[in-house]
Parts: sequence; structure tokens; C-alpha cells
Amino acid sequence: MPALNIDDVLLQLESIIAESIRTNSRLGYFAALYYKVTAGVKAGIAKGQFENGPLMEKLDVIFASRYLDALNAWKTGQPVTASWRIAFDATKNSSLLVLQQLFLGMSAHINLDLGIAAVAVSNGQLEAIHNDFDNINTIISALTYQVLNEIDQVSPLLSLLGLHAGNQANILIQFSIDNARDGAWCFAEELATKKTKADYDACIAARDETIFKLGGSLINNKGFLRFTIWLIHLFEWKNAAHIIKTMHEGVKAKIVVG
Repeated sequence: MPALNIDDVLLQLESIIAESIRTNSRLGYFAALYYKVTAGVKAGIAKGQFENGPLMEKLDVIFASRYLDALNAWKTGQPVTASWRIAFDATKNSSLLVLQQLFLGMSAHINLDLGIAAVAVSNGQLEAIHNDFDNINTIISALTYQVLNEIDQVSPLLSLLGLHAGNQANILIQFSIDNARDGAWCFAEELATKKTKADYDACIAARDETIFKLGGSLINNKGFLRFTIWLIHLFEWKNAAHIIKTMHEGVKAKIVVG
């Protein structure tokens, strides 16, 4: 059923998480991260952190529905954006790090879906939601970084990637949630200028192709970085259900924004 409010989104995410634990599926990694983010947005709305709380709930639902619809389409063999296809297909690749799986989901969702959702909820009048767009992304960034910092429990050698922090070719280090957020706003501004359906669809298709290529860069690493990722993976937990439970543990009891 389509999500009508933020509680519906949380229920659907819970269902994905439970199914992923039951089937030992890596699809649950992003769902566990996204549950925490969505719960954080709900808390932010309740605390009055937004100029227009009801509109931000609508944005959250439109935004989340793009992920939920894409996942359902992929599972049932229907067409899906290339950005999401590469992310979902990657969950069947056991050689990828948990971090890579999460980045692929974030890349598709923030780099493509967020701009589309912003244009939809504002009817193209983006300046009316600019402040709240920044506020909602402050929450997304804070909670996402929180989760990324926590996964060192399941990936104890993850800090080895810091050895490559000065390597500008390293897309894993270059990937930034803040940069993705800024890119999403620029994409939304471009999309909002498209006055015909053909131009609108073409703009999304071009963006989708760009993000699909970024996804490929997140997966395909070379040289010493590839060896480092192999080493990290060697000591990373392998049981997807156990990883999802660890990521999701305690989220309902405590959501910290900051």
C-alpha cells in the first residue's frame, strides 16, 4: 500500500528489515539506515524544527516512496531507475563492504530521488522550501554519519580506508553526504525549469545515468585500494541478518540528532 504519512513509511521499513533478517538479505542494510533517518525526521517535525512541518512530512513521504516503489519494482521484475538497479543488484554481491552497500543506496536516494521529491512537494517553487530542505538534510546527514561511525562494530578494519584519504581518485572517500545534498538541490533547481513532460523526463534520465556511473565507481576499485577493501572485507561480519539486527538495535529507543 502507498505510504500516506511518515508512520506508514516507518511501518514499511520495519517490514523490509524484518523480511531481510528472515531471509538473510543485504537489502536490509539500507532499510535499517533509512529507518533511523526517517525516525529522526519525524522527531524533528514533532520538535518544531521546520518552518512548515506538515509540508516536510509530505516531502519525507514522497522521498521515501521513491525508494519503496523502486524496491518493489526491482523485486517484481519491473523497470527501475539505473541508479537504484545498480544498488539493489549489488546486494547480491557478497564481496562488497557494508559501507559500499550503504553508499550505493544513499547515492541513488539522495543524488536522484531527493531533487525529484523537492520539486514535487514545492510544485517547482523551490525557494519556499529552501530553509526546511537544509534542515531536513541536517538531520539526514547527522544520523547517516552516526550510522557510518557505528558500523565499525561489524567492520572492525574499516578505518584502514583512512589511509587513502589523500587519494583524490578514491570515490569511497570522496563520497560525501553533504556534497550529495548540495548536488540534489542543484539538480532540483535544474529540474524545476523544465516546463514540458519530455524535458522533465529527459532531465531525470540524464541525472539517472550520471548517478548510475557514480554507483559503478563506488563498486569498482583498483590497485592498492582494491586490496585494502579485500582486507577489510576479510574481517567484516558475513551474516547479513546479524549485521541488520546490530544496525537496527536500539533505534526505536533512542534517536539522537546532532
